[in-house]
Amino acid sequence: MKIAKTIAIMLLGIGHLAAEITVDSIFASGMVLQQGQIIPITGTVTGGTKSVTVQFAGQNVKAEIKGKLWRAKLQPMEASAESRTMIITQGDSDSLTLDNVRVGEVWLASGQSNMLWRLNQTGDRNAIASANHPQLSFYHNEPQIHTSPRPYTDKEKQMLKNGEMYVGSWAVSSPNSAPRMSAVGFYFGRKLQEILGVPVGIIHSSLGGSEMMAWMPTKVASKKYRSCLTPKWLESKYMSDWVRGRAAFNNKGDTRAPHPYQPTYLYKTGIQPWENFPIAGVIWYQGESDAEIQDMQQNANLLQDLITGWRAEWKAPDLPFLMVQLPRIKDNTPLRAYWPEFRHVQTHVADKLQGVDYIVTTDLGSTNSDVHPPRKLEVGERLANLAAAQVYGKDTPASGPRVKNVAIEDGRVVLSFEHAAELKTTDAQPPRHFELAGKDGKYHPAEATISGSQIILTSSQVSSPVAARYAWATFLTPNLVNEHNLPAAPFSPEKIGK
Repeated sequence: MKIAKTIAIMLLGIGHLAAEITVDSIFASGMVLQQGQIIPITGTVTGGTKSVTVQFAGQNVKAEIKGKLWRAKLQPMEASAESRTMIITQGDSDSLTLDNVRVGEVWLASGQSNMLWRLNQTGDRNAIASANHPQLSFYHNEPQIHTSPRPYTDKEKQMLKNGEMYVGSWAVSSPNSAPRMSAVGFYFGRKLQEILGVPVGIIHSSLGGSEMMAWMPTKVASKKYRSCLTPKWLESKYMSDWVRGRAAFNNKGDTRAPHPYQPTYLYKTGIQPWENFPIAGVIWYQGESDAEIQDMQQNANLLQDLITGWRAEWKAPDLPFLMVQLPRIKDNTPLRAYWPEFRHVQTHVADKLQGVDYIVTTDLGSTNSDVHPPRKLEVGERLANLAAAQVYGKDTPASGPRVKNVAIEDGRVVLSFEHAAELKTTDAQPPRHFELAGKDGKYHPAEATISGSQIILTSSQVSSPVAARYAWATFLTPNLVNEHNLPAAPFSPEKIGK
């Protein structure tokens, strides 16, 4: 879906309106273009114009015109903090300009409500007051319709039918533009710009409560999830009870009315317009809704298909995809019961797919039942450090301890860790949340002892252990960290079939 911003050009002194030239709305003043890649600039023309040219950074490129659509391709450019003007010219003289355009690193931020959570919802007034970052720009897709518990109006239903889900624009970071930006996206972009020293652009598109199926590319859904692309999509096994109930309530039981949670809908309205806009990678904070479904194989398939589907649409098979692993939450209701399993799904997919990784946030989540943990600063900065290390080869502290080997000997289990030059606890107490199981498969608390980069586990209740796991609980108070005070990743020998 292409949303165009029309800029009409009046020829002074002639007294008539010239043919209109438009540039797609993803291109605007204040934007950042991805360095090192060909950049297609696109739009539409009317009035029979025969030529369109794009001038930027010393390039003067003639566009290809097919019908009313035009496309010009800028050749790869190096990062530049210089604020430059892009001039798009139609015919001999009619032109429009996009100002304050920079070249650097562009990332897409997406997911559900914890990615949507705005900077002005964090209480971080200092970040807003000091948000004058000329080398940091945002494109914030503002949802026009949310899924709060109320019936939709006829107007909202028509907007959804028309695909009018998001309205957005580019803005350079400032105290005026930053407050409504995704807090995680803002902190990520600010930290990454500081590390790399080049302009950074963040494209943000997310929605509270959304499941992976809503973000699935249509091509993938048509091939692998066709049963979801019917008016009976709410009856699908891929819909959690919470999503099913909320959508039905919003639409007052009208199964034919469109809804933001409908499979592929959020991809088509919030992601698809960017498919030809080169990016460096994706940061993804999502899973709270899908985790209600206790089916690790299903969730692993969905997550893997979403990642590979996005990569296919960008024609970038190794596009970096960095996830926020689900945090802790003090909620014993069925809605949150399978968060440990979903964390395991995220780990499994990251281990399976090249260029996919995650940050651990079990230490940052809520100490109550609030699904929106307040500490977004650490989340964004951990993602930025991970990107710096994994994507840009920087020497930044990017990961907490992760189990790399398990050995069972003499009634004890020895776990060897990577990213653990100095295993320690934050409170000088023994490491918490380790468990051992015998042949019966029942887990019992284990005593954990640190030995260099290893943890030695024993349990009086398990004389002959066959398996160990760590942090397999919805709510945790973890204390195991490395020399950078980054938390250890949850671990389990649970298997996911494919």
